[in-house]
Amino acid sequence: MSDTGAQPRGSGPNHAAIAEDSHLAETFVSSEEIFRGKLLHVVRDTVTLPNGRSATREYIKHPGAACIVAEFEDGKLLLERQYRYPMGKVMVEFPAGKLDSGENPLVAAQRELKEETGYWARSWHTLGQMHPLIAYADEVIHIFHANGLVQGDAKLDQDEFLELFAATPDEIAAMIADNRITDGKTITAFCRWQLLRRPGIV
Repeated sequence: MSDTGAQPRGSGPNHAAIAEDSHLAETFVSSEEIFRGKLLHVVRDTVTLPNGRSATREYIKHPGAACIVAEFEDGKLLLERQYRYPMGKVMVEFPAGKLDSGENPLVAAQRELKEETGYWARSWHTLGQMHPLIAYADEVIHIFHANGLVQGDAKLDQDEFLELFAATPDEIAAMIADNRITDGKTITAFCRWQLLRRPGIV
């Protein structure tokens, strides 16, 4: 499915803010759909490079996701152990999940925390965003800090299986250092949580 004459990619809210980078920018020419699945939507765009030459860009369109750093009163953080098929093993992660179409990221974070873990939080704060796959996906992960946790009942999908546990910040740092935690969103969220706790940072 082709879409010629569409608006250039990146013509949204942030386009004016990067006008000074126009000498590096690529200009949208056309787009074709390669694959559309339940989760992933793969497209191939034709672009014009800054030197005037043409090139193609294959990338994944993703609705975005929310990741939650959920903190207990004792300072421990909530983690999950979940089998990730592409990796072929169980991974340690913060709770996270995909946004529904048009969903507010905070609403998604609150929904995912409740559904996956059973917990809801009295207080929520944003920890910013991350772009996990900038070379081949437009995904944005919105990171939140949740505290004042209250335990309830999880509502996992029938084909979703995971284990919950809590760890101190020092234990998480050790797991990152020795590669027991290698998930990018979890590492980034943990670093941003630590950074934004420092006086004078924000």
